[in-house]
Amino acid sequence: MSFVGLVALALVAAAPARAVGGRAERLVRGRLAWAAVAAGVLAFPAVLSHHARSASGYDFGSAWRALFDGSNAGLLAGLETVLPPIGALVLLPVAVRRVLPKPLATGLWTAGLVLGVVALGATNIPAKRPADLGLGIFQAFMWMLHLIGGGVWIGGLLGLVVLAVRGGLDSAFWSATIRRFAAVAMGCVSAVLLSGLFLYWEHVDGPGQLFTTMYGRVLGVKLVLFGGLLVLGAVNQFWMHPRIDALRAAGDDRPLRTILVRRFPLVVGVEVAMVLALVFVAQFLHGSARNQAYQADLAKQGTAPHAKLPTLPQKHVSASTWIEGTAETAAVLVVAIGGYRFSGRLARRRTVSAAASEA
Repeated sequence: MSFVGLVALALVAAAPARAVGGRAERLVRGRLAWAAVAAGVLAFPAVLSHHARSASGYDFGSAWRALFDGSNAGLLAGLETVLPPIGALVLLPVAVRRVLPKPLATGLWTAGLVLGVVALGATNIPAKRPADLGLGIFQAFMWMLHLIGGGVWIGGLLGLVVLAVRGGLDSAFWSATIRRFAAVAMGCVSAVLLSGLFLYWEHVDGPGQLFTTMYGRVLGVKLVLFGGLLVLGAVNQFWMHPRIDALRAAGDDRPLRTILVRRFPLVVGVEVAMVLALVFVAQFLHGSARNQAYQADLAKQGTAPHAKLPTLPQKHVSASTWIEGTAETAAVLVVAIGGYRFSGRLARRRTVSAAASEA
């Protein structure tokens, strides 16, 4: 996820970096390329360890032999394992070379993004043909939205930290880049929210199961963290970013990291902590609240078999489901686009006011 987000941020920040000058372009390209290369390389042992654990007690030999073993599961596991380091190799010339032609650099970044997206999508593409093909395709699409949206959002935040820590980039770059990334991040949050609503509908039968099942309680913690991040995102969009622009217009030329740490330390610190907690909690989300509640009810009645517990069939998609989903999608898009446009007007108004006061 970090690899995808770092590469996406590099493509987003390319135009602002070129507009500022060659030095800024080299700094942005070099720092994000090295961070993406590191993420792609580290993904290989991480994913292989995951497959080794799933096989039996961290059996790396079995996990390695299962990659590209001729089965669909082996193909997906192989793509998930080897594409990130291949993407790192593709981006290595971008990190090493100080000067690259614009079309070549853009092509390498795009190739790396495609490799990362395919690897991320391979984690949740079903290895067997689902009984309901239409629903299976839609489920895979929702998971793609969830993972790619979260990857671009979280990896992009990591990339902004990488760029801000060492400094060397002026206010003109940051104003344009943060604004462009805000638009991308808002789209990612919308994708995560919509796909999350579908996954909630699929795995939870009502709010009561958020308190009575293990899946529901873990999901509840995740929802609380995600809601907190939405609140912080609103704070960033409608308060922090406009104030930073106003400070710049008023002649504050301190580095971005200095302004963030000295004037907005609580917001930045809480957001980083909540992102890390959200990623950590998500690892414990397994199973389904519907099945856990059903199996617990069978156990109470004393009718549960000693062998594998039965599970409920998948929910049936009706016309009302599509109507509600369409309404939710429209509402999320209206709020996201409206919020972005309003925050832009607010930033411009405060910038003009600060510049007039300074004059």
